[in-house]
Amino acid sequence: MKILKYIAIIYLALTLTFCGNKTENASTISKTEIVNGIATSTFKVWGNCEMCKETIENSLKVDGINKADWSTETKIINVSYDTAKINLDHIQKNIAVVGYDNEKYKGDDKAYRGLPDCCQYDRK
Repeated sequence: MKILKYIAIIYLALTLTFCGNKTENASTISKTEIVNGIATSTFKVWGNCEMCKETIENSLKVDGINKADWSTETKIINVSYDTAKINLDHIQKNIAVVGYDNEKYKGDDKAYRGLPDCCQYDRK
């Protein structure tokens, strides 16, 4: 009887551990592919509306970025860039500077407070 009790406890502990890991991994969806020095990265950026889309995408109108497209529905940005001119870390920092949280950086607090009411989202 004691053996069954120990097995049940171990099973429960393992189940809770694996379920917890799945939840953590599901929140991180970043991906990067590089072909001939041009990278395409996707990652989550918190925001709400078309005004958020405009601000987020405008923060990436810098040398080295070929394309930036943020989806209001999925909250995922797709960025194409020249790895010789800019890197993913710099891209994520640019987005954070204008007030938007992303998978790596929390948005600047002062910039976030200055966003229009419709752009105020639940911070991570």
